[in-house]
Amino acid sequence: MTITVARLLRHMAWANQETIKHLQTLPEESLKAYATNPEWFVAEIAHHIVDSADHYVLSITGQIAITGKDDPCIADIEKISDLARLAEQAAIADRMLVAAADLEDTWLDLENDNGKFQRLRSTVLSQAIHHATEHRAHIASALEAKGFEPINLDDISLWDYEVYETANGLRDK
Repeated sequence: MTITVARLLRHMAWANQETIKHLQTLPEESLKAYATNPEWFVAEIAHHIVDSADHYVLSITGQIAITGKDDPCIADIEKISDLARLAEQAAIADRMLVAAADLEDTWLDLENDNGKFQRLRSTVLSQAIHHATEHRAHIASALEAKGFEPINLDDISLWDYEVYETANGLRDK
């Protein structure tokens, strides 16, 4: 079996879904929990993970996952019931990121608020993984800081993903 970034992307997708599932078990006020910056609260962070994945897909593939280049961002998360929509959007964007691992690793012409630049497709895919991981940790910290049950990051580790893969017949895919 060849080592590939696709497995890491599949882990990211699974961990994102597990995080959203955990948030769905918490009281609504947990969505406003924050660690140090009240503008960077759980609902905003969860939204940011998925909205960014949506933008990564467009940058990497040129295809629209959820929103197009000039479209508004995905809708904010305001109540626990909004998390079902977020889970669906995450599944779409994450599935497209996994598929992008099969594309050629070429230089991409990108643009952000700071101007135009180039990055390898593999760099953007790797950033997508690291970005989601970083922000899932922010969510755990924000929940814990305000006394809510944090997601146990050990339960969504690569070790646990391998157990999940094995239990669900996904191990050698």
